[in-house]
Amino acid sequence: MRQAGRYLPEYQELRAQAGSFLNLCLTPALASEVTLQPLKRFDLDAAILFADILLVPMVMGQRLRFREGEGPLLDPVRTKEQLQALTAQGGRLAPVFETIDRVRTALPPHVAFLGFAGGLWTVACYMIEGQGKHGFAQALQKVAHEPLFLKLLFERLFETTLAYLEAQSEAGVEALQIFESHAGLLDEKGFRTWVIEPTQKLVVALKAKHPNIPIIGFPRGASLANKKAYFIETGVDALGLDQMTNLEEAQRELQPLGVLQGNLDPELLLAGGPALMSEAQNSMKAFGPHHIFNLGHGVLPQTPLAHITAFVEAVHNKGA
Repeated sequence: MRQAGRYLPEYQELRAQAGSFLNLCLTPALASEVTLQPLKRFDLDAAILFADILLVPMVMGQRLRFREGEGPLLDPVRTKEQLQALTAQGGRLAPVFETIDRVRTALPPHVAFLGFAGGLWTVACYMIEGQGKHGFAQALQKVAHEPLFLKLLFERLFETTLAYLEAQSEAGVEALQIFESHAGLLDEKGFRTWVIEPTQKLVVALKAKHPNIPIIGFPRGASLANKKAYFIETGVDALGLDQMTNLEEAQRELQPLGVLQGNLDPELLLAGGPALMSEAQNSMKAFGPHHIFNLGHGVLPQTPLAHITAFVEAVHNKGA
């Protein structure tokens, strides 16, 4: 959840050194250092690979760049002809696997190592829209009026995403997370078609080759009913919760199904103090030991480092 990122001054220094965000992701010496930076400051239980979910469309042949203040920009893919014109560039992800190797050898044995990819629906949203700052109207138009185009796009995305996650596992990550960040845009029927079914297919294929690797699914913004269906039907080993998830409902409806992760509001981490500690206590009380304590979304850039230190210590002390 942006464990490495803009809230760390040392990250800002390396980001400037890299010259661009994409260079930072694809330079193993820098990306491995960024991955390890949070662990040098905080007593965290896992390292999270520093990469980006949009490396997948990039390796499929879609032009990708990141502009300061605007986020990712891609040349939109909205027609069958544009989709067919994409040319796979598999070797471009080799630096990511070198980063994994560097991090794996540097981690102490008790620290887990997590890799990830974007869910197919979420990555498709960016591919179709060409950006992420102004909503995903074009992607939703495809759901309503051009499902065949979406199906073709998902077929291409599935192959690349599966290969990427398998390669991460083979390179040395110990768990994988699927970020379906825009799941909340879809109604129940769309959620089943474009989130549950492709995720289930991805999990089945991953488990066939790597049966022991845990997979965490994160259908951000989905309704409680959709989260429950996702957890039951996709085969993920743990379910990531966003901060909109009600604690009591999650405890009652979701926790009997398996391990839960997350749901602390990043705004509370930013604010710190009694409100943060109170909510942390509430989460630990509600979920008990079968819970991966995490945020419900990314660390905010202006979050004070002292708040993170205090928070991690409080969770570890209570957990002990």
